[in-house]
Amino acid sequence: MEKLFALLDDGYEEMVAIRRHLHQYPEISFEEVETPAYIAAFHRALGHEVREQVGGRGVVATLRGAKTGQTVALRADFDALAIQEENDVPYKSLIDGKMHACGHDGHTATLLGLAKALNAMKDDLVGNVVFIHQHAEEVAPGGAKPMIEDGCLDGVDVIFGTHLWAPTPLGDILVREGAIMAAADKAEILIQGKGGHGAEPHHSIDAVVLASQFVINAQQLVARRIDPLKSAVLTIGHFEAINPFNVIAERVALTGTVRTFEEQVRTQMEQELEAVLKATCLAFGASYEYRYTRGYPPVYNHANETQFVAQLAAEIPGVENVITCPPFMIGEDFAYYLEQVPGTFFFTGAKKPEWQTAYPHHHARFDFDERAMLIAAKTLGKATLQYLQENE
Repeated sequence: MEKLFALLDDGYEEMVAIRRHLHQYPEISFEEVETPAYIAAFHRALGHEVREQVGGRGVVATLRGAKTGQTVALRADFDALAIQEENDVPYKSLIDGKMHACGHDGHTATLLGLAKALNAMKDDLVGNVVFIHQHAEEVAPGGAKPMIEDGCLDGVDVIFGTHLWAPTPLGDILVREGAIMAAADKAEILIQGKGGHGAEPHHSIDAVVLASQFVINAQQLVARRIDPLKSAVLTIGHFEAINPFNVIAERVALTGTVRTFEEQVRTQMEQELEAVLKATCLAFGASYEYRYTRGYPPVYNHANETQFVAQLAAEIPGVENVITCPPFMIGEDFAYYLEQVPGTFFFTGAKKPEWQTAYPHHHARFDFDERAMLIAAKTLGKATLQYLQENE
């Protein structure tokens, strides 16, 4: 491990340079062109086997060790978000309206830096390492599922992944067996009333009032219909009725998200959300349209692999605490990989020590401590080498 850590230390400045280059030239989900080309060229220069356009825009590179053995997969996503960056930094996004506001530039730089270090050790490597560079994590249906369908996990025995996590201090590693991230679903609703003059509400069916009642009524689902020992979140994030000020709205469009961990709760929320909508509209003679789209399933970490990473993470230079975290209600399509092969997904703390608070992920001023990339690379690297050694 000392050799691996020394190689990563020596390559840290290049890792930072890669991250900052990618940060300046972000590409959003399903529009990635230059980023996968950059990744593929990097791996080819190392002599790795490279497949491009995997499942759409993904890249898969394979490092084969000198001796046969098992195969470890490591995954990093590389898409950005449609956000105008507000940071004043030398590596600020040069693309208007697009920004790496979730750390995927750091994930990619971490994996590329690790790939270069492991390549330098290939003569001692027993087994193979598959580097999965995934497009479109941010937008369902995501890139993981089509990449799996296109064979990115063929022959893989185990998979590891991490998320650089700005709210958590640098030096902390967050792990959890079982569900660590939630299923992320989308509800789209159209309430159809009867428009009219704002001065004559008795001749109309006010879709704004109905939609408002529905939003309030729907909040009772979590409070009074879901088992209090189980978890669910319902958020209506979009409410639209484009009307003049003196017109009663005929229709209102709403969009929201539902987050759950258990399939029974997920199904219950899907069904009862429509029941509340139907009852609210029926009371005043309105109609509705309802579409519920299931997004990513919960990220469910396997016990053995999670314990394996938790134990070795404590020995990584720079790691101060290995913490069993509570589950997060955010979603991640890493879930699909874990449905196919054993593995674990953990969080690497990336909050700078001098920050009182960190801007959240998906914020226009999001950033992270780049030293977290080195900790992440060492943790993933040690997990890879130790797993291959223990399973010769």
